Amino acid sequence: MAPPRKIGPRLLAPSRILRPTVKRAGGGRERANLVAKSYDMIVAGSKSFAAASMLFDRAARERVWMLYAWCRRCDDIADGQDLGGELGDQARIAERVKAIRVLTRRALDGEPTADVAFDAFGQVASECNLTMDMAEDVIAGFELDAQGWRPRTEADLAIYCYHVAGAVGVMIARILGVPRDDGETLDRACDLGLAFQLANIARDLDGDDAAGRCYLPMEWMAEEDIEPGQLMKPHHGWERAELAERLVLRMERHAAMAKLGTVKLPFRRRWAILAATGIYAEIGREVRRRGVHAWDRRVVVGTAGKLKLIVHAFAEALRNDHRPPDEPPEWNRGAILIDVRMNQPIPEPDKARPLPDEE
Repeated sequence: MAPPRKIGPRLLAPSRILRPTVKRAGGGRERANLVAKSYDMIVAGSKSFAAASMLFDRAARERVWMLYAWCRRCDDIADGQDLGGELGDQARIAERVKAIRVLTRRALDGEPTADVAFDAFGQVASECNLTMDMAEDVIAGFELDAQGWRPRTEADLAIYCYHVAGAVGVMIARILGVPRDDGETLDRACDLGLAFQLANIARDLDGDDAAGRCYLPMEWMAEEDIEPGQLMKPHHGWERAELAERLVLRMERHAAMAKLGTVKLPFRRRWAILAATGIYAEIGREVRRRGVHAWDRRVVVGTAGKLKLIVHAFAEALRNDHRPPDEPPEWNRGAILIDVRMNQPIPEPDKARPLPDEE
């Protein structure tokens, strides 16, 4: 009698009907759904940016919303937050940053991520040719926080602001149709991000301090004789206000430079960028006006204030005759990128990152 035939493991489905996952922009989600979810995120996470984004034409605003959703979600994952709320548990940040990188790469490859914000990023990236290298520039900012990093010098602060905001400004410019070889306009887009971040740092000194973070350069703190961990103590109120003033002064210069980059944009896109610049600049100016009381309550721009700034931006967009500041910013994208590359570890040959894809 013939020996019994060995039967291997039974497949859950016949092999003839198994199919590899089809790669598709947005992870296979409907684009309209991605746009709607992204809009919900920007309204909940940034009322200022949400208001300015409505001035864009439909194509631009939908793409800006999807990019924002990814930025917001990455920030929330890294900080354990919910739509920019109170900072959560800061343990295991490094693992969360690795997850951000994995999900972002999957999204760019058109694979489903089970996270609508990452799928939205995959969608807008496919439409505007955003690359992993561009995303890596932003993710590097979350990595700095994961390492418990803080700036020692002004150059360090510039690098941080570039990663968390300047690089996002560059991606927004690409979404708005700025060519990859238009370095001047991309530089101005970077200035826009730097201005936004400087305003945010000035406003959020108290929240960052409560979370054990400080983005003021150590050399600035030493100049003001502020001891480590004592920034928000009452007896350092005037010194704290002076440091915020330094941030706002830098913000003003970068905001003025950013406006120069709107000249070649279509009217509605120019108007939206000028409105966003005005609203964020007003946050910084209000911090400066309040002085030592800037952190008694959170600085926001109310509805009436936003409307006034939007009308002012409309007039600016019509004139379209911006002038550079009397004193240019000390930071520029070219110099920052040189510093970024000098501070990067040299990769091992078998782990070297590939060159970015050319368009």
